[in-house]
Amino acid sequence: MAVLRGVRVALRAVVEGDLARLREILGEPGVARWGFELGDEELLGIETDDDLAMSAFAIELAGRVVGWIGGWEKNHPEYRHAGIDLFLADDAQGKGLRPEAIRLVCRYLFDERGHHRITIDPAAANEHAIRAYEKVGFRRVGVLRQYERGPDGSYHDGVLLDMLRADLRDD
Repeated sequence: MAVLRGVRVALRAVVEGDLARLREILGEPGVARWGFELGDEELLGIETDDDLAMSAFAIELAGRVVGWIGGWEKNHPEYRHAGIDLFLADDAQGKGLRPEAIRLVCRYLFDERGHHRITIDPAAANEHAIRAYEKVGFRRVGVLRQYERGPDGSYHDGVLLDMLRADLRDD
């Protein structure tokens, strides 16, 4: 898998040596509050379901891993949809890195992997992330009521957003 380079960030394949740093980021308060539950296989992009393919990238800023972004793809020639997810270290948030990483992975999924639609389903309360997705071109499809369980065990709403290739914004 090639390195995807933006203006400030680079996305590269996750390697075993990244796992400790990614686990550290997952434990930071600004990330942990959203209840990410990703195993090592998911972080590495190893999908054990024959119906799915996965791409996993470490997000680097100046050579330092500051986050992770992954795409889940259905292995069917007629179903050209993918879903993405990502997290950024607390000290990397609010710097415009999220939209840049999203653009890079969306271009990869559309142009290299041939997808027609990309979806993402953040927590409804994660307004910063939702704004970043909308800035890149994702559109709100609807609210997923009581969609996910938070770290405290209570249910929280999610927002389903999707994007077609023509929706992707470069600004």
